[in-house]
Amino acid sequence: MADGASPSSSYTIQAAATEIVVAIPTLNEAAHIETCLRSLLTGDARLTSIQFVVADGGSTDATRDIVEQVARQFPNVTWIDNPGRLQSAAVNRVAAQFGEGRSILVRCDAHSIYPPGYVTQVADALKARGVASLVVPMDAVGEGCFQKANAWIVDTPLGSGGSAHRGGTASGFVDHGHHAGFEIAMFQAIGGYDETFSHNEDAEYDARVVAAGGRIFLDADIRIAYLPRPTVRSLAKQYFNYGKGRARTLRKHNQRPRLRQLFPVVNLLGIGGAGLLSPLFWPALLFPLAYLGGLGAASVWMILRHRSLCGAWAGVAAGTMHMAWAVGFLRQQLQR
Repeated sequence: MADGASPSSSYTIQAAATEIVVAIPTLNEAAHIETCLRSLLTGDARLTSIQFVVADGGSTDATRDIVEQVARQFPNVTWIDNPGRLQSAAVNRVAAQFGEGRSILVRCDAHSIYPPGYVTQVADALKARGVASLVVPMDAVGEGCFQKANAWIVDTPLGSGGSAHRGGTASGFVDHGHHAGFEIAMFQAIGGYDETFSHNEDAEYDARVVAAGGRIFLDADIRIAYLPRPTVRSLAKQYFNYGKGRARTLRKHNQRPRLRQLFPVVNLLGIGGAGLLSPLFWPALLFPLAYLGGLGAASVWMILRHRSLCGAWAGVAAGTMHMAWAVGFLRQQLQR
């Protein structure tokens, strides 16, 4: 835009391009990285002067070649190696190498599709609010049939347990959300991400921000589209790791799980207990049958709501999330 403003920014305070650095962790993201970068580089005149850093964990596909091609058109895009391989290590490395003289770090994920001016909207909101972190809602979208059903169900209470950053529509202060922007001073003061966390590093970081007196603001006016896992196997692996990560975070900070986090664990234990009891007491089977009925109802709901038979996979996706998360959580808890 001619005046350099973000297309939908409602803030009069704007961050200067020289204040901002963008971290984009990658590992074999050839299928997504160009679309991601080009979406990030449109919508605001300031974007051509903001430093974009792709921190790669050792891609063996064409990710690096694609980034270099984009960099020839946009010289403010650069590439660094991330020997730690994990996303947490990638963001820390960008903050360490490019944070000096800058005050705002924006984290972006290669699997996401960003609205025009996203980076400057995040930076403006962070600066105007004067908060330690800015988080945003994710709106899941799908392409294949299973991925569509996964996207439809994950943003509901049955899929995500009602997380504010999963399709939420209300802005406000929260204790956790999908990471978008950080105040670099706070990020460095508390040591950045814990690089021993392969998953749930965001919630673990947020716990330290709150403990340090920082505030986290969810801006529901800044939204991103997210592509969920396209297969049952990849979804199960993702949520198994989510469950493990959450258990580690709770243990590290001596926290109690929330009700929505207890549901999948209690559900798994209840189904297991019903299976053991059923030879002696057949009504015990009513519990798993009721759960399966709930998943079936979710599938029917999605078929009718979206007028697509792809919705039949919604119950499968929800069940996969619940069971995999619970198994990961319990496994981590037993590894004391």
